[in-house]
Order: sequence, then structure tokens, then C-alpha cells
Amino acid sequence: MPARSRRWTAADVPDQSGRTAVVTGASSGLGLATASVLASRGATVILACRDLARAGRAADRIRAVAPGAGVHVLRLDLASLASVREAATGIRAAWPRLDLLINNAGVMRPPYQRSADGFELTFATNHLGHFALTGLVLPSLLATRGSRIVTVSSVGHRDGVMRFDDLQSERGYRADDAYAQSKLANLLFTYELAERLQAAGHAAIALAAHPGLARTGLFRWDPWLTRALLSQALRPLTFWGLHSARAGALATLRAAADPSARAGEYYGPGGWHEYTGNPVRVDSAAQSHDPASRRRLWQMSEQLTGVSYLDVPYPEDHAGTGQGRPLPPR
Repeated sequence: MPARSRRWTAADVPDQSGRTAVVTGASSGLGLATASVLASRGATVILACRDLARAGRAADRIRAVAPGAGVHVLRLDLASLASVREAATGIRAAWPRLDLLINNAGVMRPPYQRSADGFELTFATNHLGHFALTGLVLPSLLATRGSRIVTVSSVGHRDGVMRFDDLQSERGYRADDAYAQSKLANLLFTYELAERLQAAGHAAIALAAHPGLARTGLFRWDPWLTRALLSQALRPLTFWGLHSARAGALATLRAAADPSARAGEYYGPGGWHEYTGNPVRVDSAAQSHDPASRRRLWQMSEQLTGVSYLDVPYPEDHAGTGQGRPLPPR
């Protein structure tokens, strides 16, 4: 059940001046809403997006509501590990100190497709790409006291099952199952990362969030009935179960900016079935906390992406001892 909390809104986001945030998938929907609020509070935001033209238009929209904001556009295709590596190299070169990484981008229920690296598209985009990106920019995060990694999951994770013997859906593809698996993977990754950061003595923390049911472009692959339910005409009837992208982004913003948020916490809407409402700390399904699944997913993700968190060059640790401390194997 959601934890009881006072009403938390975008007005509760503290001043972000001097802070730098990377938001993946920020050209529309939840990512754009998240980046807009952070920029309006003074953060420098990097919109890491696949389509540079759309990202440029999104940057203009942010500057219109936050004049003088530092807004940058970076190409990132999470379904291509080459693109992820190129983007991570650019981030580390331009922003050697990074306060926030918000792993927001995703796809939901597309027809069966393969990524540039031959992985099933949903798993590649929603999990593997973000796993690789996080590991590759971790030095910039560890160089900044109080940095956070926020990964966006979904209420759909509750239906998720990790098919470790068939992660790429080669034995049969169901779009709903692939999506639920990827959103479960987001949480397994977050909880394992949170514990590894703590075990290594780093001050950076990992958290997760979910938007409830928000009207975003993710629904473009859904059947006509779902698209109809998202229509403007039916909003007077569907408001109780669907909210705007700006409202859906509040959980991400709370995980990213609430001073009281702690490592390994999960935030989502506090309303009925966590579909809508203001963000509170929520619980995730039991399978997301399974230690064996967390560690197995981590090991397989390193193998599939070629990104080992032990191989990344680390800055001096936050205690100033001069001993870089990579995340320990578990």
C-alpha cells in the first residue's frame, strides 16, 4: 500500500541551480515534463533522445517556459549500444560532474523487432540500454556528492516474469509479457545498483519511480480502444484512471529531488491502484526484490552489453581517500 504523505507537487522541487541532469527520452511525454520542471528550477538539462529534430523542438519549448535555462540536446538511441557508448562519451567529456541521471525513455508493446545489436527491442531499449548508459556515465555521477540515478518503471512490472532462459523472446513473443519483463528488470536493476553503491561506500543513490497511467506517446502501439480511451473527447469519463504526462512525471521528480528520498525507494501515484494521484513512496511486487534474480540479471546484462561496472575508471571516492572504489561483485 502507498505510504501516507502530504500532497507533493512540482512546487516542492527544491532549487536546482548549479545541478546538471540527463533525462533520456525527453523529447515528449514524461521525459519532457520532467526536464521542464528541473530546468524551471534552475538545473542544466541534457535531453538525450533518438530524434534530434524532436529533441530540438522540445528544447525550444523548455526555453519558452524557463528563459535562460541551460538546455542541451544529445543523440541517444538506447536500442544501439554503439549509440549508447557515443552518448556516454559525450556526457563524460562535457559534464564530468553529473547530479542526476533519469532513465526515462522506453517503448511499450511494439510489434516484435530486433535492436541494432540483435536483442528484442523492448528489453534492449527499456533495460539493456539504460544499464549500459548508467555504467558508462557512473564516473560523472560518483564525482558529485548527492547524485542520483532514477529509473522509470511501471505498474505493469507486477505482471512481469524474468524469462532468463529466453530474455530475447525467441521462443514466442507477446508484447504485454515483454513489456512487463522489461519494467520488472528496471526495478531489479535499481535495487541491485542501490545496494552495490552502498556496499562500495559511494554517496550516489539509485531510486525508481512509475507514472501510473499517463497520457503519453507510449500508447501508440496499443489497440484502437486504448487510443480512444486516451482521446481528448473521453477525458471527462477517464480522468479517474488516467492523468497527464505532467502529473505522471511527479513521481520521477520526487525520486530525483525530494531531500527526504532514500536509496532503493520507489515512488508512484498515491491514488486507486496507483493509477493517478500525487506521488508517494510505494511498494513493488515481491519478484522485484528477489536477490537471486537481481544478481542474475546484473551478470547477464554485463555479458550482453559488454559494460562491466568493474571496468569503469572511477574518480576519487567521496571520502577523499584517493582510492577509487568500483562496485563490488556480489
